[in-house]
Amino acid sequence: MRLHETYFYEVFWKRFRTNRLAVIGCLAVIFLFILAILAPHLTPYHPDAIDAYRVLLPPSASHWFGTDELGRDVLTRVIFGAQISLLVGFVAAGIAVLIGTLIGLLSGYYGGWLDSLLMRFVDIMLCFPTIFLILAVIAILEPSIWYIMIIIGLTGWMGLARLVRAETLSIRERDYILAARAIGASDLRIMARHILPNVMAPILVSATLGVGGAILIESALSFLGIGVQPPTPSWGNILTAGKEYIEFAWWLSLFPGVAILLTVLAYNLLGEGIRDALDPRLQR
Repeated sequence: MRLHETYFYEVFWKRFRTNRLAVIGCLAVIFLFILAILAPHLTPYHPDAIDAYRVLLPPSASHWFGTDELGRDVLTRVIFGAQISLLVGFVAAGIAVLIGTLIGLLSGYYGGWLDSLLMRFVDIMLCFPTIFLILAVIAILEPSIWYIMIIIGLTGWMGLARLVRAETLSIRERDYILAARAIGASDLRIMARHILPNVMAPILVSATLGVGGAILIESALSFLGIGVQPPTPSWGNILTAGKEYIEFAWWLSLFPGVAILLTVLAYNLLGEGIRDALDPRLQR
């Protein structure tokens, strides 16, 4: 690792760890990862195990989050629901980051007619209300977790594309880019070795915030009944089941709702912390 890269990471880590909220968000995200990975070993119950003798039991020592209308342990289903949320969040955010970065780089680097064409396409995509577009596509296709991830990713890249384009427009005229062109470096090499590393800040922030946003959208779709389908546990479909019994079984709505809230909040805090650490202009 080169000296200036080592210095950059040291400065980044110093700024990041002084932001207490960002550190809390980071620890919460790590905890969520551990929870999802170790889910089968953290509870003695199976997420789909039906027990007609334990229907709608309130929180107790044997069932910390109570049981649902089929006697299933809510804590177990919430823990296993974290696997679905992380999978949807990372795949959807990854698709959005890949598309947004590629379009932003090409648009900003080449400019001209290609820039105009790509930016008009971005404008057209931004004209569609994202949630209604997702609802329309999923209504046509059969509900599937893979369709959900792909659709969320395909409708969430426009903001990042604009950010990457703006950074690329600024970077492409700098001396080291002109020097790379002068020695015969290809456009692909210039974009991959000289421009992309310098636009990683908005990409990292967008990816982190995008995971939280994708989890929120997936939960909303599952709540509406067109997302992850039962019996697969998802925070959204646990909420859907809970709304029928909310007057006397409050735990069915409270615990998955708190899980969604804390997870999205953790990713937002982490994303804001990364942004603050990468941008020296935001330092006091």
